[in-house]
Amino acid sequence: MALVDTAPTSIAPVAPGATPKGPAFQSTTKMRWGDALRALRKLLADKDDTVQVFEIMRALNGASTARGYQRLLTTREGGRMAYERQEFAARLMDDAWLDSFAPGTVGAAYRDFVRSQNFSAEGLAAVSREGQSQVDEAHPHAWFGRRTRDVHDIWHVLTGYHRDGLGEACLVAFSYAQTKGLGWAFIAGGAASKGLKGRAPYAKAIWQGYRRGKAAHWLLGEDYERLMAEPMEAARRRLGITPATVYDAIPPELRDESLPKAA
Repeated sequence: MALVDTAPTSIAPVAPGATPKGPAFQSTTKMRWGDALRALRKLLADKDDTVQVFEIMRALNGASTARGYQRLLTTREGGRMAYERQEFAARLMDDAWLDSFAPGTVGAAYRDFVRSQNFSAEGLAAVSREGQSQVDEAHPHAWFGRRTRDVHDIWHVLTGYHRDGLGEACLVAFSYAQTKGLGWAFIAGGAASKGLKGRAPYAKAIWQGYRRGKAAHWLLGEDYERLMAEPMEAARRRLGITPATVYDAIPPELRDESLPKAA
């Protein structure tokens, strides 16, 4: 998912104990396929139109978000993390914290990833808020959705998928296997259908992304404070994240053809 190169906005998640404004948060399982299809068409026409990713997620991922939160509560540390309700985007904007990670760690890889692109976690959060009043609600499911959003680029560095069109499509397929959110599957399917027209095995790479996600441990149950301090290769072994062999074999200059922009 492309981040936007923007400085932190003044909008912040609702603090614990604060009174949220606007309508009450509604956790819905209703599928809005028409809205998802319209957003997918826009996204396939312009892979950098990240707003459409969130439109698709809102249209199709309601049930998976609720299930993911309940699953978190069954993990060893999940109850504690849910109780603390840390807003991870704010943590990822802490330069001193990011600078504390030693070379070779997950945190150092993430730091290098976002700084080399001049992106920020808050930039992605700002995109997710566009036209929405409930993103920052003090509700367990809203918090879990924000947490899923905020670790996306950590998954980029863990999986080895870059920000090119194919890398994003592969990570979307990986994310579907991890979350069971139909929005991810919808985007991955659209990207794969586009990729069938390309000069490289794009669909095969996307399918491998799904299989890698299915084989890996459930990443949304991880304590990211601890994970960021782990050596990268040790973390990948522990989490069962296998190499992206098909993606890696495709020359970088061809990887954007999986999600071509409109002519």
